[in-house]
Amino acid sequence: MNLIILLLPIIAIVLMFRSQKKRQQQMQKMQTALEPGAGVRTIGGLYAQVKAVNDETVELEIAPGVVTHFTKSAIAAVLDPAEYDAIINGRPADDELSEASDEDAAIEPADEQPLSLSKDGAEKAEAEGGAPASK
Repeated sequence: MNLIILLLPIIAIVLMFRSQKKRQQQMQKMQTALEPGAGVRTIGGLYAQVKAVNDETVELEIAPGVVTHFTKSAIAAVLDPAEYDAIINGRPADDELSEASDEDAAIEPADEQPLSLSKDGAEKAEAEGGAPASK
């Protein structure tokens, strides 16, 4: 029983180091795969296009003609061209387009008039046959 109590923390520490090492390898693989023209998201949430890749830094175009320098470790994700285009230009993905058109067809306009909180609005509603206003 005492042996199990001693081994559990050691096993947990080994598993934590292993998962951290995997994440570091994935980040390093992504950073070495950066190439000009790719769309990226930085750790700060900035979307940009890669213009040049240097040894330690990456040149990102954040707006037409505006190029900034970031460290490679500041790149959180390399995006697919379609995903980058959808985010930057506000174009929904194909799946979202079909879902949006289905939802729009299901919504029917309401013929009811909006409720008013003013005293005049309550009197008008009562005169038109609506619910009596409480005074």
